[in-house]
Amino acid sequence: MKRNFLLVLVGILLLAMVSGCSTKTQAEEKIVLRFAYASNSQPVIDSMKEFGRLVSEKTNGKIEVQYYPDAQLGGERELIELTQTGAVDITKVSGSALESFSKKYSIFGIPYLFDSEEHFYKVMENEKIMNPIYQSTEDLGFVGLTYYDSGQRSFYMKDSPIETPADLKGKKIRVMQSETAIKMVELLGGSATPMGSNEVYTSLQQGIIDGAENNEFVLVTAGHGDVTQYYSYDEHTRVPDIVVMNTERLKGLTKDQRNAIHEAAKESTVFEKSVWKEAVEKEKQAAIDKHGVVFNEVDNKPFQEAVQPLHEQFKNSKEFSKTYNAIRSLSEDE
Repeated sequence: MKRNFLLVLVGILLLAMVSGCSTKTQAEEKIVLRFAYASNSQPVIDSMKEFGRLVSEKTNGKIEVQYYPDAQLGGERELIELTQTGAVDITKVSGSALESFSKKYSIFGIPYLFDSEEHFYKVMENEKIMNPIYQSTEDLGFVGLTYYDSGQRSFYMKDSPIETPADLKGKKIRVMQSETAIKMVELLGGSATPMGSNEVYTSLQQGIIDGAENNEFVLVTAGHGDVTQYYSYDEHTRVPDIVVMNTERLKGLTKDQRNAIHEAAKESTVFEKSVWKEAVEKEKQAAIDKHGVVFNEVDNKPFQEAVQPLHEQFKNSKEFSKTYNAIRSLSEDE
């Protein structure tokens, strides 16, 4: 009896071990990709989630995307560096944040580079223009997969609206850590103050800066409407968000899995474009209702004239002239 009990006990233990091994094998077969991102607007968050859903669908559940949201692992620069090393597999950052890793991304910081939203989309979906930019960081450990629309960027201020470049004179304006953005504000007469997005609210609150520049989503989503009053539509830039992935992690997947990643990325961009405009209008109305933010239209011709030296710099550069001219050639005005 005792012997039979021991045999049964051993059998149960062996079954548990086999079951555990089986579970482990199944777990090993599933690939988990770590996708980290900083604070973002809801349409962009929804689009990143859609990317994960599509990846799972296209790989029959063999690849799962696991998210680390809201700067849990750091700001955009830190997330790029984590993706570089492979500590994170995928991240989504502003194109301007990539400037210090590849100069090719600095072209998106040229103010008034795009004549319209349609022109922007035409450029971003042109593989001859975008593939060399996406691949320019391959040797650094990551590559671009796709872009998300991040809207137009305009100035928003604490105490008064911006109607002409003269209104920026002597004003301390937060910009992204981008040489192009710094030069733009200086050409417009302002004092550029580069800093991370997580520092902007308190800097506005404490008077360290007089204003900043971004799309409308900073007003409610990031809460900046609490400490600013005026949003002025000078619409100086359209800087895309870029989804990047660790090079080795991508290469380590099968051909079919790599194709699934690229397809999911492009389809998530289509999804993001479909929800972006409506979300912007909701954010704008919420900023008015919740914070009393005043929106004003701006004649941007004087702004365009003031930043022409940046256009000349890129147009005449051996490094950038080909890309600059290719982008401008897609404009309906050219």
